[in-house]
Parts: sequence; structure tokens; C-alpha cells
Amino acid sequence: MLPNVRLATICDADVLSRLNHEFNGGVKRPVPEIIKCLNSNNEVVAVATLRDEVVGFGCAQSLKSFCYNEAYGEITEMYVKESARRNGVATALISFLESQLYSRGVKTVKILTGEDNRVAIKAYELSGYVKDDEVMLKKKL
Repeated sequence: MLPNVRLATICDADVLSRLNHEFNGGVKRPVPEIIKCLNSNNEVVAVATLRDEVVGFGCAQSLKSFCYNEAYGEITEMYVKESARRNGVATALISFLESQLYSRGVKTVKILTGEDNRVAIKAYELSGYVKDDEVMLKKKL
């Protein structure tokens, strides 16, 4: 069975909260905050379903800087429940997010993931992504 991917709606807020908690741990995101983000954010949030169950999600953003001629995109989050992996869910989410970004004028998409996250890296490479020489630095304020 192939996954179905669609834009998330406020009806998905509860399952997004649960899946995000599985993915990122920490304090579970409150449903009202997720609904607020879904209603007011520039973020594209997609959910994937198998047999009518939401089994994964992906998030992306389009960004525009005066420094560049074209907008670029970034897939910022991607999670598929372990029980649903190896069913094409990640590939379907990536393709859907890319099409959403393309419709916003994006021609280049970046993805950041841990260098030891071999499963994710393999999924991204299967979708045509290649490693480059950029280095990510971060600082907590």
C-alpha cells in the first residue's frame, strides 16, 4: 500500500503533537500551540497516512533573501513512525514538500540532519539530495 500525503490541518494537531514528541522528546507540544502555528505560519506541514492512520510528518519553509535571486527551501523536520518505515513514506513526504516549495518559487532545497543519522541520509539521497561542504554552526541565546 502506498502512503497518501497531504497538507496538515488543525484536525491533525493532536497526532502531530504525539508524533513530534516521539521524534524530538522533551515536553509535549500543546495542541493549541500547534493549531496556532498551522493557522499563521509560513511553514508547510505535511502528514503521511497509511490505511487512514497518520504515520509521519514533514515540515518545510521557503526563504527569500536580498542576497539571492531566487527563494530557497529547507526541509526542517521529517519523522516516520518506526512501524511505518520502509513503505515509501519518507520519499512521499519529501516529494510532496518539494512540490509545495516549487509552487512558491523555490528551485533549491536544503536539508540538515545529523551526520550519524544514516537512515535519514539514505532516504534523502534516494530522493536526489547530495552532501555538500557546508558546515552548520549553532549557538543558544
